[in-house]
Amino acid sequence: MKGVSRRILAIWLPTLAIDRWRLARGCERGEGADGAPLALVGETAHGPRIEALNAAAFEAGARPGTMLADARALCPSIAVAPADPAGDLDFLEHFALWVRRWGPWSAMDAPDGALVDVSGVAHLFGGEARLLADVARKVSARGLLSRSAIAPTAGAAWALAHHGADGSILAPDVDAEARLANLPAAALRLDGDVLAILRRLGLKRLGDLTTRFGSRDGRDALHRRFRNRRSPAANPLVRLDQLLGKVPEPLLPVVPQEMPLVQRRLAEPIRHRALLDRVLADLALDMARALEGKGEGARRLELGMWKLDGEVLVRTLELAAATREAGHITRLFSEKLDDVDAGFGIELVRLRASWSQPLGLSQGDFEAAAEEHGTSLAACIDRLSVRLGAQAVRRPVPHASHLPERAQRWQPPLEPVPPAQGELAFHQRPLKMLEQAERISVLYATPDGYPKTFRWRGQRHDVVRVEGPERIAPEWWRERSTVRLRDYYRIEDGEGRRYWIYRHGIAGDGRGGAPDWYLQGLCA
Repeated sequence: MKGVSRRILAIWLPTLAIDRWRLARGCERGEGADGAPLALVGETAHGPRIEALNAAAFEAGARPGTMLADARALCPSIAVAPADPAGDLDFLEHFALWVRRWGPWSAMDAPDGALVDVSGVAHLFGGEARLLADVARKVSARGLLSRSAIAPTAGAAWALAHHGADGSILAPDVDAEARLANLPAAALRLDGDVLAILRRLGLKRLGDLTTRFGSRDGRDALHRRFRNRRSPAANPLVRLDQLLGKVPEPLLPVVPQEMPLVQRRLAEPIRHRALLDRVLADLALDMARALEGKGEGARRLELGMWKLDGEVLVRTLELAAATREAGHITRLFSEKLDDVDAGFGIELVRLRASWSQPLGLSQGDFEAAAEEHGTSLAACIDRLSVRLGAQAVRRPVPHASHLPERAQRWQPPLEPVPPAQGELAFHQRPLKMLEQAERISVLYATPDGYPKTFRWRGQRHDVVRVEGPERIAPEWWRERSTVRLRDYYRIEDGEGRRYWIYRHGIAGDGRGGAPDWYLQGLCA
């Protein structure tokens, strides 16, 4: 915006995890917030660790990041609830969309904050002070504790919101170095180990960095100390320049994704299947129109039914290809409604497309459509998936692995084949692979020589021709170091039948006893 200085609003939710837990349980402000000691814990390899805690637990001596056993030694009465980092992140994403009421765009400031661009909009609220007051009032009305600040850069706004006075405003014409000099070094958004290094060096405030390392020689000295640290959170010079606006800091805006949704709020609750099918057909037509208006087709649909007793029934449908054919959607959902118990009646039915893809418009041939009585491949796969299960209709695709049993994977039929580099194309593989390699008895002249005779499924086979070996080593990033090598051979018996066998291990490799032999494929 030409002629308008940049203004960034930073909103910090200091007790986001605790507040979200309290809101999810419908607790009052005292319970789970500052009443009895409460900690949210996450599981680690060494036991439960505290992720968040309320004020009462903090005053009792518990700290975030400590093990639960250590916290209970200080506060035996501390209550424990499981943490939900994924839920907190989802809540923060919705919060970042909600705060767009104060600016044209917003960005997440994980794990407990959001940034809003309020450049040129403060006059709509009567000034920046009143804007901050409106932020505090509306966020508090949602049951959240917040601290906010406005500054020309995201780093300065973050520093004031976290370590300055609540509601701080840094004017564009104010000397930022002098205004922020008394803030702690933690205001630079640095990693914990970097902050520990700065404390050992005696750099505890931002003023210590700007006065002692503001000149070129000082910056070079600090640069040599942290020259191997590439990320901004590990380099105090980069963070300091971002805070002062000397280096731009890119922010990723949160873009809302509108999902097509149609619903029917019924005047009279329905209890019979025929009426539910009629409502479903109407919703499918509405959804088809909504998707057509956006030029998209649905890949995943969710049908929600609200009953009078408060229960919500949800049926999910995942399609093989994007579609907006109302009849096809109705037929697929009708097979998922046989077990629906309407109870006292269903008063609301909602259909939502939670996953959609671009689907262009096409001009249909009316005469050809009248003569065509078949169905498309995607529609056939959808019907089979509904009847047999989502995992029952799959197709194999090549996978880059030298081990034959891992050389393919299963995926939905119409999904594109993953890109392959073709580095395994030169290997010859048998026409038929056994589902599991079968052990065979082999007679050979020397432990590391060619097989002479082998017995498989009760029959003896004399080997007349041998090709190989083709050595396949174990995948070191997945297997243990004690896994044995494989030597594969293409052999032919006296009757002209060809087999693909391998020797598991080498005599004297120190990874077991005598090598074992297996048959894994039949050649043409």
